[in-house]
Amino acid sequence: MTRRRREAPIVPAGIGAPSATGGSALGGPWDVVVIGGGNAGLVAAITARRHARRVLLVERAQAPMRGGNTRHTRNIRCVHGQADGFTTGPYTFDELWRDLCGVGTGPGNEKLAELTVRESETIPAWMSGHGVRWQRPLAGTLHLGRTNHFFLGGGKALVNTYHRTAARMGVVVSYDTTVDDLIIDGDRCRGVVTEGGEIRARSVVCASGGFEANLAWLRRYWGAAADNYLIRGSRDNDGRVLAALYAHGADRAGEERGFHAVAVDARSPRFDGGIATRLDSIPFGIVVNSGGRRFYDEGEEVWPKRYAIWGRNIAQQPGQIAYSIWDAKVAGLFLPPMYGPVRAGSIGELAAALGIDERATAGTVTDFNAAIRPGGSFDPTRLDDCATTFISPPKSHWAQPIDTPPYYGIAMRPGITFTYMGVAVTEQARVLRTDGTAFANVFAAGEIMSGNILSTGYLAGFGLTIGSVWGRIAGAEAGRHEHDG
Repeated sequence: MTRRRREAPIVPAGIGAPSATGGSALGGPWDVVVIGGGNAGLVAAITARRHARRVLLVERAQAPMRGGNTRHTRNIRCVHGQADGFTTGPYTFDELWRDLCGVGTGPGNEKLAELTVRESETIPAWMSGHGVRWQRPLAGTLHLGRTNHFFLGGGKALVNTYHRTAARMGVVVSYDTTVDDLIIDGDRCRGVVTEGGEIRARSVVCASGGFEANLAWLRRYWGAAADNYLIRGSRDNDGRVLAALYAHGADRAGEERGFHAVAVDARSPRFDGGIATRLDSIPFGIVVNSGGRRFYDEGEEVWPKRYAIWGRNIAQQPGQIAYSIWDAKVAGLFLPPMYGPVRAGSIGELAAALGIDERATAGTVTDFNAAIRPGGSFDPTRLDDCATTFISPPKSHWAQPIDTPPYYGIAMRPGITFTYMGVAVTEQARVLRTDGTAFANVFAAGEIMSGNILSTGYLAGFGLTIGSVWGRIAGAEAGRHEHDG
C-alpha cells in the first residue's frame, strides 16, 4: 500500500495579491510561474501554492476556452485496492503496470513510469480533496468501469473546479497570455517572455502540452501525410515552449513519431473536435482502407487498450483514411457517431456511398463472413470466443457475420490528441539538459514530458494520470525550491 502524502499548509499570500489579469502588470517576481492551464498546470499551481506565496498560472487561451486538452477528458486511470462506489472492483499496481507495458513498445523510462503508476493510487483522494466529484462509469465498449474513475461533468467541469479551488487559495491566473521563450542564465531560469513583456520568476513549471497543433513540426516526421491528420485538442498546443526548452539545451524524451491518436470522424473540424468526434464502432465490425481491404485485427483487445492504435493504423494507410463498416445487429452497442453514419441496404450500395470500390468491399465482407469460426458465443462485455480462422488479418474477438441490413459505414481519419516527444525529467520533475545536468529551477509536467512514460501506445485515462502525478511533483518541488535572494 502506498503511503499517502500529507498536504503542506498553505503559505499566506499576504495583502494585495493581484487578481486574474494579463500583460506587463504581471512583471513579478513570482515565486512560481506555471505555463499552461490544463490539468497538469492547474494541479501544479494548486500544489505550489501550498509552499509558495506568489503563484502565477499563465493560460494561453481566453477564459471561455481555458483548460487545453483537459476540456475533452472524462476519466482517469488509477490504482485502487477495492471498489469504491465509482469503480466496480480492484485495480492493482501489478495489473496497471502490465497494462502499461502491454501497449506500444512499453514505457519510455521504466523508473519514471513505475513512479507514475505507484503514485496514481493517491490521486483520486487528492482530486476529491480539491473539489472534484465522481459519477458511476459509462458502459458499452469503454470497458472502464473497474479501472477508471469518471469525474462528474467531464473535463470542462474538472477545469472549472480546479480554477475555483486555485482562486480560493490565492493562485493568480493570466489569460490570453502566450509564453514565447524562457530567460535562461546558466542552469537557472529568471523568467519568461510574453508579448506583454517579461515575467520574472524564481521557479517555472512547464505544463504547456505537446506540438500536435504545429502541422509543420508534424511534417518533419510524417511528411505530407500530416496534412490529413485532424487534431482532437487545442490549436494552442503548437510546441513553442517545448521548442524554447530545446533551444536552451533541454534533453529530449520520447519518440519523434510517438503520439496518442485515435480514429475520428473524417468530417471532424481540423482542431478542437474533442472526444465527441471519436468513433467506437471498430470492435464490432470491420475496417477497410480506400481499396476496400481490411488491414488490422479489429478485435485484438478490449477497446481501452487498443483504441489508441487506430490513429496510427489509419495514418499508415493510403491517403490516411479508412472506413468502419457494421450492420444492424451491433448498431446499439457503442456510442453513435456525432455526425451520423452512411446507411444502405447492401454492402455494394454502402461502398458506393462511401466512395470506395464496391466489388472489392463486397468481396472483403464475403471473405470475412466465411472465415468466422462456428460455435462462438458473442459477448460485448468481455474478450469472447467469436473469432476468424484462415484469414489475414484475423479478428480475434467479437467476430460476427456482417449480414443484417441496414448496413452502416463511416470514413475515419487519424485524430491526434497529443504528441509524446518532449523534455526529459528527473524524479523531481526537473528538466534535464543535454550535458546530463538538470536546470536548477525549471520543472515539467503533463504532455510536455509524457515521452518519459509513454512510447507509442496509450491506455484510456492515463494522460490525466501523468498530468496529475507529475503536476503534484513539479508544483511541490517548484514551490519548495531554494530561491536566490
